Formats: sequence, structure tokens, C-alpha cells
Amino acid sequence: MRILIYSYNYYPEPIGIAPLITELAEGLVKKGHEVRVVTGMPWYPQREIYEGYRGKLFFTENIKGVTIQRSYLRICPRPSLIDRILMEVSFVATSFFIALLGKRPDVLLLTVPGLPVSVPAVLLGWLYRCPIVLNLQDILPDAAVKTGILKNKLMIRVFEQLEKFAYRYATKISVIAEGFIDNLRQKGIAEAKMELIPNWVDVHFIRPLPKENNEFRKTHHLQDKFVVMYSGNIARTQGIETVINAAVRLRGVEDIAIVIVGEEKALEQLQRYEEKTLEELLRYEEKALEELQLEEGKALEKLRLYKDTCKATNVILLPFQPREKLPEMLAAADVGLVVQKSAVISFNMPSKIPVLLSSGRPILGSVPANGTAARAIQKSGGGIVVPPEDAGELVAAILDLYHNREKVKMLGEKSRQYALANYSREQALDRYQELFNDVMPLGGELTTQDS
Repeated sequence: MRILIYSYNYYPEPIGIAPLITELAEGLVKKGHEVRVVTGMPWYPQREIYEGYRGKLFFTENIKGVTIQRSYLRICPRPSLIDRILMEVSFVATSFFIALLGKRPDVLLLTVPGLPVSVPAVLLGWLYRCPIVLNLQDILPDAAVKTGILKNKLMIRVFEQLEKFAYRYATKISVIAEGFIDNLRQKGIAEAKMELIPNWVDVHFIRPLPKENNEFRKTHHLQDKFVVMYSGNIARTQGIETVINAAVRLRGVEDIAIVIVGEEKALEQLQRYEEKTLEELLRYEEKALEELQLEEGKALEKLRLYKDTCKATNVILLPFQPREKLPEMLAAADVGLVVQKSAVISFNMPSKIPVLLSSGRPILGSVPANGTAARAIQKSGGGIVVPPEDAGELVAAILDLYHNREKVKMLGEKSRQYALANYSREQALDRYQELFNDVMPLGGELTTQDS
């Protein structure tokens, strides 16, 4: 079968959808299929084109049997709404032409985000007379509106029309979480048109490893620490500031280390946020001591010490690690964090959840109780959910796990078991292969129905 995958992101981008689509494409090649990927020049998460790909309009390469056709897209380090629109438009325009340079596909897989690329994808489906499978990783524009990225009313209406267009002309829609089905059903999409295929993880690569003699722990002086780790994108949907606020409150427990692994520019912003939080704490304590007319010497001395040494206390900010070191990094944690803002409910499913489960570590989710992430964590039996954007609740949950190591061990074992049963890459590959086979007879039809 000839499969064309249309995606903004692909290898060598280290996080987000890129590793998933890369593993899907390479897995399908191993199953004997001919896979072509149309994507942009790599740019995420640094928001700049990677060295070796800069200054190119088109670039074709073959990696592990996958033909990768890359095209230009306009990237701005600190994008405004106009910059984001120009990025979408640039990829839509350039990718369509390079997508025409190849054999006719039997099926086209389109990933969302982003929505504008559904226009050339539908046109390609019509030209090639092939079915289109729409893979929803986020539900747009809901995610952009709820998190404040998209506020312009005209642009919201434009993206809502693009969403309807994409759903209407897709032969099938693959979703990654049950909450997505609820969301689409409310928009009039028939459940028969949807296929639930959760995101996956390579359970042979990401696996439980011992904390003893762990190089990541040794390198960052974490040997005797209880490590709470967040690793991944630092964006508007995350609410990572809650973790910093919790960390500040936990500084009195010297055995607890909060490790945040992310993109370096975002980490610099977090460092400034941490320092600001400490200064606010210092001012609050000074005022409280004055009001109570207490001896302030030792307390303020300690707080000032926290402030002066904030770059070397219980918050450790690290850049992304090379992919080959990912299993060891995850194994260095006692607990893995998933954090979201309170508005993130049924339009986003963190891809890190299957990864954390596969690592055999418990998940602590600071996420909306009625959201897709909370549902996945609770269903796994391998984690705990606390209210989002509530540093106090997050502190209480961390301390509960810190004082109850048997509970940590039990949750970790359940995590691994659930990942093996539900999130293996082999299962996902089989499901996608079945889905592609099912839509093949529909390849000559350009459906315009919502059902």
C-alpha cells in the first residue's frame, strides 16, 4: 500500500507529534508499505529552522525507508497572530506543490494541527482519488481559543469553518482520546465516522530501569533525592507555573527535587518566574512578621538565602536530552508530572502520558478532573489527579507520595502494566493498518457528509 502522510512535524524534532508520526511512518515501512511524508523544515520547539535545513525552499531525503519531502515554512521566534497565520499559509502553499511530486497514494493521512493544511490535503485526495484519514492530535480551534492564543473573532470564525471543512471531507477521523469523541459528537459528527486509536509508545525502548547507578541522577546530583520530573513542551496549555509555585513551598524538604526538562528559551522564562515567586514570598513573609511583631532575624535570613541561591536549590531546569538518553532520564524520576490549565478539557491529550506509564513511574496529574488527561490517568490506575493551577494541592500530593514509597512502587507497577496492554506501538500500527484497509474501497468517493 502507498501511504502519504501530511504533517507539519517530523524527525528530527524531539517532542510533540514529530516522534509519533516518525515511529508510525517507519513502522508502516517495516510492515511492507511504501510511505511518503510531506512535512516542513524542522523547527520545533526552538521556533527556528534547524541547521542544515535553513535557506531551502524544498528538500527531499530518505530516512529508514521513508521518503521525506520537506518544504519551506515561515518561522518567527516570538510569533504574533499574523506570524502564526503566515506560517500556516507558507506551509499550505509550498507543501502542496511538493506533494504532487510522487506516486499516487492509496490513502492520505493528515495530522491536525494545523487546520489550514486540510485544504491542500482535500484537493490532493480529489486529484489522486484516494481516501483521507484525518488524525486529530488537538481539537482546533477550541484549543487555541480556550488557551488565549486565538482571540480575534473573525479568525475564530475562519478556523471554525476550516474545522467543519476538514471533518466534512475526511473519509474517517482518527482520534486519540474518548473526550475527543464527545467533543466531535456535540458538533454533529457521527460516531461511525470516528475511530479511537490512542497515541502509542515504544514499550521496548521506554521501559522501567533501576534508579541505582543512574547516570542522569549522578550527573545532576540527585542520588539521594525524591525526584518529581516534568519533561516536555512548556506552552500555554500546560500551566507549568503551578509547578514552580509548588516547588517554592517545598524548599524546606531538602530531599525533594523538582526537575523540569524543556526547551532552553522557555526554561529561561521559568527561571525568571521562579525568582519573581521567591521575591513575592519574601515580601509576604516580611509583612507577616511585621504585623505579628515577631523576632524576624532567623526566618528572614533563611528566606533571603533561598532568594540568593534560587538557581541552585530544589528546582533544576535542564534542556531536552538526546533521544537515546530518554529511558535513563525517565528512570531517574520517582514521579512524573502532567500539568494543564483549568480550561484544557476535551481538546488536548498529552502525548507524554503513554511515555510516563511505559517508564514504570507513577503519574501525578495537575489537570482538570473532567478532562481527557484525567480520564486517561485514572483509567490506568497508575497515577493521581489533583485540581489544576492549585499549588497547594500539588504540594500535598507530592508530600503524600514522598512519605509513602510503597504507594509509589504500586502505582509504578500499574503504570507499566497498563502501557503494555493499551499503548504499545505494535497495537497502534495494526489499528492504523486495519483503518487504511477499511477506507481503501472508499478511495474514489469524495464524501461531503458529516455522518
